[in-house]
Amino acid sequence: MYKIYIGAAAVFWGIISLFSTELKACGLDPGNIVALRSFGAAAVLSALFFIKDKSVFRIELKDIKYFIGTGIISFVWFNWCLFTSMNECTTAIAVVLLYTAPIFVVFLSALFFNERITAPKLIALVMTLTGCALVTGIAGGRLNGTLFGIVCGIGSGLFYGLYSIFGRFALNKYNDVTVTVYTFIFAAVGSIPLCRPAELAAGLSQPTGLISAALIVLLSTVTPFLLYTKGLSRVESGTASILATIEPAVGVLVSVFILHQRLTLMSLIGIILIFSAVILLNINIGSVKNELQRENT
Repeated sequence: MYKIYIGAAAVFWGIISLFSTELKACGLDPGNIVALRSFGAAAVLSALFFIKDKSVFRIELKDIKYFIGTGIISFVWFNWCLFTSMNECTTAIAVVLLYTAPIFVVFLSALFFNERITAPKLIALVMTLTGCALVTGIAGGRLNGTLFGIVCGIGSGLFYGLYSIFGRFALNKYNDVTVTVYTFIFAAVGSIPLCRPAELAAGLSQPTGLISAALIVLLSTVTPFLLYTKGLSRVESGTASILATIEPAVGVLVSVFILHQRLTLMSLIGIILIFSAVILLNINIGSVKNELQRENT
Protein backbone atom coordinates (compact mmCIF):
# COMPACT_ATOMS: atom_id res chain seq x y z
CA MET A 1 0.00 0.00 0.00
CA TYR A 2 2.75 2.45 0.92
CA LYS A 3 4.51 1.80 -2.39
CA ILE A 4 1.26 2.81 -4.09
CA TYR A 5 1.42 6.16 -2.25
CA ILE A 6 4.89 6.80 -3.68
CA GLY A 7 3.86 5.69 -7.16
CA ALA A 8 0.78 7.95 -7.01
CA ALA A 9 2.95 10.87 -5.90
CA ALA A 10 5.25 10.30 -8.89
CA VAL A 11 2.25 10.29 -11.24
CA PHE A 12 0.94 13.57 -9.82
CA TRP A 13 4.39 15.15 -10.23
CA GLY A 14 4.63 13.72 -13.74
CA ILE A 15 1.47 15.45 -14.99
CA ILE A 16 2.63 18.93 -13.97
CA SER A 17 3.25 19.90 -17.62
CA LEU A 18 -0.50 19.69 -18.28
CA PHE A 19 -1.07 22.59 -15.91
CA SER A 20 2.09 24.58 -16.72
CA THR A 21 1.20 24.42 -20.44
CA GLU A 22 -2.25 25.87 -19.71
CA LEU A 23 -0.75 28.57 -17.50
CA LYS A 24 1.68 29.47 -20.27
CA ALA A 25 -1.25 29.77 -22.68
CA CYS A 26 -2.86 32.18 -20.20
CA GLY A 27 0.21 34.44 -20.39
CA LEU A 28 2.24 33.28 -17.38
CA ASP A 29 6.00 33.01 -17.84
CA PRO A 30 8.20 30.51 -15.91
CA GLY A 31 8.87 33.03 -13.14
CA ASN A 32 5.18 33.54 -12.45
CA ILE A 33 4.52 29.79 -12.50
CA VAL A 34 7.33 29.23 -9.97
CA ALA A 35 5.94 31.99 -7.74
CA LEU A 36 2.43 30.56 -8.02
CA ARG A 37 3.57 27.05 -7.13
CA SER A 38 5.75 28.27 -4.25
CA PHE A 39 3.22 30.65 -2.65
CA GLY A 40 0.34 28.24 -3.14
CA ALA A 41 2.15 25.27 -1.59
CA ALA A 42 3.53 27.41 1.26
CA ALA A 43 0.04 28.73 2.07
CA VAL A 44 -1.71 25.34 1.95
CA LEU A 45 0.94 23.41 3.90
CA SER A 46 1.40 26.19 6.49
CA ALA A 47 -2.35 26.34 7.10
CA LEU A 48 -2.59 22.54 7.29
CA PHE A 49 0.19 22.09 9.82
CA PHE A 50 -0.74 25.21 11.80
CA ILE A 51 -3.97 23.37 12.56
CA LYS A 52 -2.52 19.86 12.76
CA ASP A 53 0.89 20.29 14.41
CA LYS A 54 2.40 23.69 15.27
CA SER A 55 5.66 22.06 16.37
CA VAL A 56 6.55 21.78 12.68
CA PHE A 57 7.37 25.51 12.68
CA ARG A 58 9.95 25.40 15.49
CA ILE A 59 13.43 26.08 14.15
CA GLU A 60 16.50 27.96 15.33
CA LEU A 61 17.32 31.24 13.61
CA LYS A 62 20.85 30.08 12.80
CA ASP A 63 19.44 27.23 10.69
CA ILE A 64 17.73 29.53 8.21
CA LYS A 65 20.72 29.00 5.92
CA TYR A 66 19.60 25.42 5.26
CA PHE A 67 16.20 26.54 4.06
CA ILE A 68 17.66 29.29 1.92
CA GLY A 69 19.49 26.41 0.25
CA THR A 70 16.51 24.07 -0.13
CA GLY A 71 13.94 26.75 -0.86
CA ILE A 72 15.64 29.51 -2.85
CA ILE A 73 18.80 28.00 -4.34
CA SER A 74 17.22 24.63 -5.08
CA PHE A 75 13.41 24.72 -5.40
CA VAL A 76 13.03 28.14 -7.02
CA TRP A 77 15.80 27.69 -9.54
CA PHE A 78 15.17 24.06 -10.44
CA ASN A 79 11.52 24.95 -11.12
CA TRP A 80 12.42 28.03 -13.15
CA CYS A 81 14.91 26.01 -15.20
CA LEU A 82 12.39 23.17 -15.65
CA PHE A 83 9.54 25.38 -16.87
CA THR A 84 11.89 27.37 -19.10
CA SER A 85 13.22 24.15 -20.61
CA MET A 86 9.64 23.00 -21.26
CA ASN A 87 9.04 26.25 -23.16
CA GLU A 88 12.25 26.05 -25.18
CA CYS A 89 12.31 22.31 -25.90
CA THR A 90 9.63 19.69 -25.24
CA THR A 91 8.16 18.37 -22.02
CA ALA A 92 9.83 14.99 -22.61
CA ILE A 93 13.30 16.49 -22.96
CA ALA A 94 12.80 18.82 -19.97
CA VAL A 95 11.64 16.13 -17.54
CA VAL A 96 14.34 13.70 -18.63
CA LEU A 97 17.10 16.30 -18.23
CA LEU A 98 15.70 17.03 -14.77
CA TYR A 99 16.46 13.41 -13.92
CA THR A 100 20.17 13.94 -14.42
CA ALA A 101 19.95 15.13 -10.80
CA PRO A 102 21.18 11.82 -9.26
CA ILE A 103 24.45 12.15 -11.17
CA PHE A 104 25.00 15.62 -9.70
CA VAL A 105 24.14 14.25 -6.25
CA VAL A 106 26.77 11.50 -6.58
CA PHE A 107 29.59 13.92 -7.29
CA LEU A 108 28.40 16.63 -4.90
CA SER A 109 28.16 13.98 -2.16
CA ALA A 110 31.72 12.92 -2.94
CA LEU A 111 32.78 16.55 -2.59
CA PHE A 112 30.85 17.45 0.58
CA PHE A 113 30.43 14.11 2.36
CA ASN A 114 33.46 12.15 1.12
CA GLU A 115 31.24 9.42 -0.34
CA ARG A 116 32.99 6.91 -2.60
CA ILE A 117 32.56 7.08 -6.37
CA THR A 118 32.18 3.40 -7.21
CA ALA A 119 32.28 1.58 -10.54
CA PRO A 120 28.45 1.40 -10.81
CA LYS A 121 28.30 5.16 -10.25
CA LEU A 122 30.81 5.76 -13.06
CA ILE A 123 28.84 3.43 -15.35
CA ALA A 124 25.67 5.36 -14.49
CA LEU A 125 27.50 8.61 -15.32
CA VAL A 126 28.49 7.32 -18.77
CA MET A 127 24.93 6.08 -19.38
CA THR A 128 23.49 9.45 -18.35
CA LEU A 129 25.87 11.49 -20.50
CA THR A 130 25.20 9.22 -23.49
CA GLY A 131 21.46 9.43 -22.84
CA CYS A 132 21.61 13.23 -22.65
CA ALA A 133 23.51 13.38 -25.94
CA LEU A 134 20.81 11.28 -27.61
CA VAL A 135 17.83 13.02 -25.99
CA THR A 136 19.03 16.54 -26.80
CA GLY A 137 20.13 15.66 -30.34
CA ILE A 138 23.77 16.56 -29.77
CA ALA A 139 24.82 13.06 -30.84
CA GLY A 140 23.08 13.52 -34.19
CA GLY A 141 24.32 17.05 -34.77
CA ARG A 142 20.85 18.60 -34.54
CA LEU A 143 19.46 19.98 -31.30
CA ASN A 144 15.97 18.95 -30.21
CA GLY A 145 15.11 22.45 -29.02
CA THR A 146 17.19 25.53 -28.28
CA LEU A 147 20.63 25.46 -26.67
CA PHE A 148 19.29 27.74 -23.92
CA GLY A 149 16.48 25.28 -23.23
CA ILE A 150 18.88 22.35 -23.03
CA VAL A 151 21.20 24.26 -20.68
CA CYS A 152 18.19 25.11 -18.50
CA GLY A 153 17.15 21.45 -18.52
CA ILE A 154 20.57 20.38 -17.25
CA GLY A 155 20.45 23.29 -14.79
CA SER A 156 17.16 21.95 -13.42
CA GLY A 157 18.95 18.65 -12.73
CA LEU A 158 21.78 20.46 -10.95
CA PHE A 159 19.52 22.59 -8.73
CA TYR A 160 17.23 19.64 -8.05
CA GLY A 161 20.29 17.64 -7.02
CA LEU A 162 21.38 20.43 -4.67
CA TYR A 163 18.18 19.87 -2.68
CA SER A 164 19.60 16.54 -1.51
CA ILE A 165 22.77 18.28 -0.35
CA PHE A 166 21.11 21.16 1.52
CA GLY A 167 18.33 18.88 2.71
CA ARG A 168 20.81 16.42 4.19
CA PHE A 169 22.21 19.12 6.48
CA ALA A 170 18.69 20.22 7.48
CA LEU A 171 17.46 16.67 8.09
CA ASN A 172 20.28 16.10 10.56
CA LYS A 173 18.35 18.40 12.88
CA TYR A 174 14.72 18.57 11.71
CA ASN A 175 12.10 16.10 10.46
CA ASP A 176 11.10 15.92 6.81
CA VAL A 177 7.82 17.82 7.32
CA THR A 178 9.57 20.81 8.90
CA VAL A 179 12.16 20.84 6.13
CA THR A 180 9.52 20.73 3.39
CA VAL A 181 7.26 23.39 4.92
CA TYR A 182 10.14 25.81 5.38
CA THR A 183 11.46 24.95 1.92
CA PHE A 184 8.18 26.20 0.43
CA ILE A 185 8.06 29.25 2.70
CA PHE A 186 11.55 30.33 1.65
CA ALA A 187 10.80 29.40 -1.96
CA ALA A 188 7.82 31.76 -1.84
CA VAL A 189 10.03 34.58 -0.58
CA GLY A 190 12.76 33.76 -3.11
CA SER A 191 10.33 33.73 -6.03
CA ILE A 192 9.12 37.30 -5.43
CA PRO A 193 11.72 38.85 -7.81
CA LEU A 194 10.55 36.45 -10.55
CA CYS A 195 6.89 37.37 -10.15
CA ARG A 196 5.12 39.87 -12.40
CA PRO A 197 1.91 40.70 -10.50
CA ALA A 198 0.03 42.29 -13.43
CA GLU A 199 0.62 39.28 -15.70
CA LEU A 200 -0.17 36.87 -12.87
CA ALA A 201 -3.45 38.63 -12.10
CA ALA A 202 -4.40 38.70 -15.80
CA GLY A 203 -3.66 34.99 -16.17
CA LEU A 204 -5.61 34.01 -13.06
CA SER A 205 -8.59 36.12 -14.16
CA GLN A 206 -9.19 33.54 -16.90
CA PRO A 207 -11.16 30.44 -15.81
CA THR A 208 -8.63 27.99 -17.33
CA GLY A 209 -5.79 29.89 -15.66
CA LEU A 210 -7.45 29.81 -12.24
CA ILE A 211 -8.28 26.09 -12.52
CA SER A 212 -4.78 25.22 -13.72
CA ALA A 213 -3.26 27.27 -10.89
CA ALA A 214 -5.33 25.38 -8.31
CA LEU A 215 -4.42 22.02 -9.86
CA ILE A 216 -0.67 22.72 -10.09
CA VAL A 217 -0.64 23.64 -6.39
CA LEU A 218 -3.00 21.01 -5.02
CA LEU A 219 -2.55 18.09 -7.42
CA SER A 220 1.09 18.44 -8.51
CA THR A 221 2.67 19.96 -5.40
CA VAL A 222 0.83 19.50 -2.08
CA THR A 223 -0.82 16.11 -2.71
CA PRO A 224 2.31 14.31 -3.99
CA PHE A 225 4.34 15.72 -1.08
CA LEU A 226 1.86 14.30 1.43
CA LEU A 227 1.64 10.96 -0.38
CA TYR A 228 5.42 10.64 -0.79
CA THR A 229 6.04 11.51 2.85
CA LYS A 230 3.46 8.91 3.98
CA GLY A 231 5.02 6.32 1.67
CA LEU A 232 8.52 6.99 3.00
CA SER A 233 7.32 6.11 6.51
CA ARG A 234 7.22 2.42 5.50
CA VAL A 235 9.29 2.14 2.30
CA GLU A 236 13.12 2.24 2.10
CA SER A 237 14.48 5.41 0.49
CA GLY A 238 16.26 3.45 -2.24
CA THR A 239 13.05 1.67 -3.24
CA ALA A 240 11.19 4.98 -3.08
CA SER A 241 13.73 6.61 -5.41
CA ILE A 242 13.28 3.83 -7.97
CA LEU A 243 9.50 4.14 -7.76
CA ALA A 244 9.89 7.90 -8.25
CA THR A 245 11.27 7.28 -11.77
CA ILE A 246 7.62 6.86 -12.68
CA GLU A 247 7.54 10.68 -12.66
CA PRO A 248 9.64 11.33 -15.80
CA ALA A 249 8.06 8.30 -17.48
CA VAL A 250 4.63 9.86 -16.97
CA GLY A 251 6.02 13.20 -18.14
CA VAL A 252 7.22 11.62 -21.39
CA LEU A 253 3.85 9.91 -21.94
CA VAL A 254 2.03 13.20 -21.35
CA SER A 255 4.36 14.94 -23.80
CA VAL A 256 3.78 12.40 -26.58
CA PHE A 257 0.17 11.29 -26.18
CA ILE A 258 -1.57 14.34 -24.69
CA LEU A 259 0.53 17.34 -25.75
CA HIS A 260 1.36 15.61 -29.09
CA GLN A 261 5.05 16.53 -28.99
CA ARG A 262 7.38 14.60 -31.29
CA LEU A 263 9.77 12.01 -29.86
CA THR A 264 12.47 10.50 -32.09
CA LEU A 265 13.83 6.96 -31.81
CA MET A 266 17.23 8.30 -30.69
CA SER A 267 15.54 10.38 -27.99
CA LEU A 268 13.64 7.32 -26.80
CA ILE A 269 16.90 5.33 -26.53
CA GLY A 270 18.43 8.21 -24.58
CA ILE A 271 15.46 8.31 -22.20
CA ILE A 272 15.81 4.57 -21.53
CA LEU A 273 19.53 5.02 -20.82
CA ILE A 274 18.92 7.83 -18.34
CA PHE A 275 16.13 5.91 -16.56
CA SER A 276 18.38 2.85 -16.37
CA ALA A 277 21.22 4.93 -14.93
CA VAL A 278 18.94 6.31 -12.20
CA ILE A 279 17.77 2.80 -11.27
CA LEU A 280 21.37 1.51 -11.29
CA LEU A 281 22.42 4.30 -8.94
CA ASN A 282 19.59 3.63 -6.51
CA ILE A 283 20.15 -0.13 -6.49
CA ASN A 284 23.86 0.44 -5.87
CA ILE A 285 23.23 2.93 -3.07
CA GLY A 286 20.69 0.56 -1.50
CA SER A 287 23.10 -2.41 -1.61
CA VAL A 288 25.88 -0.35 -0.03
CA LYS A 289 23.55 0.70 2.81
CA ASN A 290 22.51 -2.90 3.43
CA GLU A 291 26.15 -4.00 3.50
CA LEU A 292 27.02 -1.30 6.03
CA GLN A 293 24.07 -2.30 8.18
CA ARG A 294 25.23 -5.95 8.19
CA GLU A 295 28.75 -4.88 9.15
CA ASN A 296 27.41 -2.84 12.07
CA THR A 297 25.30 -5.67 13.50
